[in-house]
Amino acid sequence: MSSLNSHNKDRLINDKYSPLVSVIIPVFNDAQRLQICLEALENQTYPKHLYKVIVVDNGSDPDEDIEGVVAKFGQAIATSESLPGSYAARNKGISLVQGDVIAFTDADCIPAQDWIEKGVKHLLETPNCGLVAGKIETIFKDKEQATPVELFESITAFPQKQLLEERHYGATANVFTFKSVLDRVGIFDARLKSHGDVNWGRRVFAYGYKQVYADDTCVAHPARYSFTELYKRTIRLAGGFYDLQIRSEPSVFKQNLIFCKNLIKHLIPPLMWVYTALIDKRLNTIEDKMKVSLVMFFVRYVYAKEIIMLKLGSNSARE
Repeated sequence: MSSLNSHNKDRLINDKYSPLVSVIIPVFNDAQRLQICLEALENQTYPKHLYKVIVVDNGSDPDEDIEGVVAKFGQAIATSESLPGSYAARNKGISLVQGDVIAFTDADCIPAQDWIEKGVKHLLETPNCGLVAGKIETIFKDKEQATPVELFESITAFPQKQLLEERHYGATANVFTFKSVLDRVGIFDARLKSHGDVNWGRRVFAYGYKQVYADDTCVAHPARYSFTELYKRTIRLAGGFYDLQIRSEPSVFKQNLIFCKNLIKHLIPPLMWVYTALIDKRLNTIEDKMKVSLVMFFVRYVYAKEIIMLKLGSNSARE
């Protein structure tokens, strides 16, 4: 792999080579934000003839008209995947890839104009590169009147650099990789509705590939606005973690032990989280700090409730 990257780097420097890139976007009932995402991808600095956007409709309602939205953009094609879950949808996109490089983002993200160019550059310049995780910047509906949930997301959502360095994965809202890496380590676990990026990223790391954080490879992601939106995200993440543990640990005894540890952790008041919010300089006022602290309690106990329901036989949520 390192010799391939070295060769690609030399050719890129000599302006003789740029790889074909496939951008994969799963979407479920989010046509409005998908259109904004595709608008951002339509006029990238990367050569138009060298990238294609594959939009995978994961069972959206017919009135969303995902195909109609995609048809407006020359760089994009539409396909579908009936198996619920964004990782199943990403796998369908992977099956249609025809280039060397694959980029992942989400329908609610807004890639920077040079997103593809910068992501490819980091891939090619890093020997034995398995993945590049780019920056995910949260944005507000109204900077002057941010909701408590938006403030919470602004300091907690998508810490890509930390995720990569400490947990060896990047959120698939902004990840680049080589098709050859996927061929070797495998595709996503389609059974997971969340944490599939954790599972895949750790496999990439286990195979000895280098993982790179790229601050200049940026997408914007709207912060969740309401407690309803945050509730949905929290139960999805709880379900993804629960499913991942069940899949990775065959021993029922150890599964139960992990469950108990996780439950106890989430029943304990999040005092360390609150302390972190109180000293975080990104929160300008005491009022903002207190709002975020209350949201932290909400997230902690919603998570605890959800893993109890899963243990009692509920199915993990897809959104």
